[in-house]
Amino acid sequence: MVRLPRTSSAAGQSAMLKSTTPQAAMILAAGKGKRLRPITDKTPKPLVEVGGITLLDRILDHVERAGIGQVVVNAFHLSEQMAAHLEKRKEPPVKVLFEKALLDTGGGVRNALGEMGKKPFFVINGDVLWFDEAKGPLDQLAEAWDSKRMDALLLLQPVVGVESYSDKGDYFMDSLGLLTRREEQETAPYMFAGIQILRPQLFSDTPDGPFSLNLLYDRAQETGRLCGIPHSGEWFHIGTPEALEETRDILNHGRNDFYRP
Repeated sequence: MVRLPRTSSAAGQSAMLKSTTPQAAMILAAGKGKRLRPITDKTPKPLVEVGGITLLDRILDHVERAGIGQVVVNAFHLSEQMAAHLEKRKEPPVKVLFEKALLDTGGGVRNALGEMGKKPFFVINGDVLWFDEAKGPLDQLAEAWDSKRMDALLLLQPVVGVESYSDKGDYFMDSLGLLTRREEQETAPYMFAGIQILRPQLFSDTPDGPFSLNLLYDRAQETGRLCGIPHSGEWFHIGTPEALEETRDILNHGRNDFYRP
């Protein structure tokens, strides 16, 4: 993990971190949320509420807190609802990109490259729920980012302890933060937590139309430029109506700080 050099004060460290934080973020919000049906038949998954606040607004609160001023949200399923909701929000300013057909995660980001600039940027799944500790994952990713040795930097969640998750994980991580995707028969200790920094150059020679970001992760892994950092805070996997209710119940009974970052 790359760490920033120490400065003489906490204020100096904060200023240095902000100067290296990517200034653009894309939130992936176009999917149909099929596993969360019937809720998502009428409500886009990112607009599902937990603690009276939508998942999307919680993400945007984190983005605003990190000082990111350029934000793109893609929309397809119930896109008018998404746009109407975002119109009510003043900060951070958000541009909505309407997809005429679903482009999947990779195609959706590729479609937004013209809005993201030429520098590394954040990509965040529109259905993730996390709670920051003293330093949130956006700041942690920005601190760890190193363009000299990375094309992609993924936030990883330890599989152990994740509520409502029964899969086999996604990645192994070595002492330098290099990632290796698990083989089909293996069980990995980390799952991708839906938050990342990507270099726009990673999208060179990508196909037109729909494709998954997994294509780019695999390319970066082959060249030794796929890295990760572990998330130590609270993170919730909301994939089904049952998982949603379980998460609401955990937060209602285990904590009462449905704070906005």
